[in-house]
Amino acid sequence: MKASVIQALLDEPACSHNTKEKSGCARPAPGATAGGCSFDGAQITLLPIADVAHIVHGPIACAGSSWDNRGTRSSGITLFRTGMTTDLSETDVVMGRGEKRLFHAIKQAIDSYSPAAVFVYNTCVTALIGDDVGAVCEDASARWGTPVVPVDAAGFYGTKNLGNRLAGEAMFKHVIGTREPSPAPPRADGLPTFDVNLIGEYNIAGEFWHVAPLFDELGLRILGTLSGDSRFHEVQTMHRARVNMVVCAKALLNVARKLHEKFGIPFFEGSFYGVQDVSDALRSFARLLGDADLAARCEAVIAREEARSNAALEPWRERLKGKRVLLYTGGVKSWSIVSALQDLGMKVVATGTRKSTEEDKARIRELMGDDAKMIDEGSPKSLLSIYHEYRADILIAGGRNLYTALKARIPFLDINQEREFGYAGYTGMVELARQLVLSMESPVWAAVRRPAPWAKQRGPGSELVA
Repeated sequence: MKASVIQALLDEPACSHNTKEKSGCARPAPGATAGGCSFDGAQITLLPIADVAHIVHGPIACAGSSWDNRGTRSSGITLFRTGMTTDLSETDVVMGRGEKRLFHAIKQAIDSYSPAAVFVYNTCVTALIGDDVGAVCEDASARWGTPVVPVDAAGFYGTKNLGNRLAGEAMFKHVIGTREPSPAPPRADGLPTFDVNLIGEYNIAGEFWHVAPLFDELGLRILGTLSGDSRFHEVQTMHRARVNMVVCAKALLNVARKLHEKFGIPFFEGSFYGVQDVSDALRSFARLLGDADLAARCEAVIAREEARSNAALEPWRERLKGKRVLLYTGGVKSWSIVSALQDLGMKVVATGTRKSTEEDKARIRELMGDDAKMIDEGSPKSLLSIYHEYRADILIAGGRNLYTALKARIPFLDINQEREFGYAGYTGMVELARQLVLSMESPVWAAVRRPAPWAKQRGPGSELVA
């Protein structure tokens, strides 16, 4: 990978904060891969494409530590859950057998699974020894007639966010625009169908299935999703959509920008977390499509769904009103979840910004005020200190912080990609409220905070004895 290509991705022109003198997407410091490397970012971006064989070209450790770590769900084929790797050994590296191993791995994947395509992920070792992954993929594709796509995102290139963009670059270069979509089938109600794309939506815990029925009702056909519950042929046709929605902050903004520049597809950034954000996203589709009838139907659907959601949320809001939250996450969730929690009447005392852009931080200030507490460093000691200092009632963070919360005997809710529950859409908001109440009102907290029943005081100033 040329340094100029990486620098161009770091200086993404569609990022509004790049109008500053210094780019907000700074060059990573050597070894600064906390939170994920470029390979990890690329693989979790593309892994939800369910009918593709995903081959990690490198030692077994890269595949072993990142397989299916996004928590995405598929409505059909589950080939993406089969971990594949060339499993290079030291002998393979020394003897120069990497490219040969890759060629045979591609053949085995095609013979065994008949995938719609094969994605090959370059890793640190194979990038350092100079394996020509692109040439191998080209030869394999020509020989077996199956698209084989190189994803050059070696871990040492930089951060997870850079890996997201490298994955998007590979899709735009090798996949998007290589197939025309099928005509939309006529609707029973006679209404028109509008083709749209979702970019940076991963269907974590199946949460987009909460929103998809609204798209169907409004006649918004999701031509392609990059990449939750998507199929290879859908990604190929994304160049024919009329509007793109960028869901996950800046991760794949380069794809939306290039689709706009080359194919004239307008895009907007939005979120499906929180009642207001879902409504705003649907309105944005109607506005950019410019259809008055669609806009009217959209308002009717929003009014109906907001009424249902508010009725379902009312009892939960009574129990959550005024509760204080310490939110430690990043990216789009650093502000979109804030909005959702505020919808429930809760107060977010601090939010994490480790993986957030300058625009994400600006949205946080807009929601929480100029005095918003932003956390860049999330060590257990730091999180617990802030939790007690701001008198929080619950910690909402990623799975890695679960045991910190349990050891400190404080309520915890997993919000990141490993979670078991989907919180997107109007119905997802109800599930979020339910899980918050279940966590905070669990009787376990009163039990674990009481002195042990076998402990008793011998006297003033004496030690506890059993």
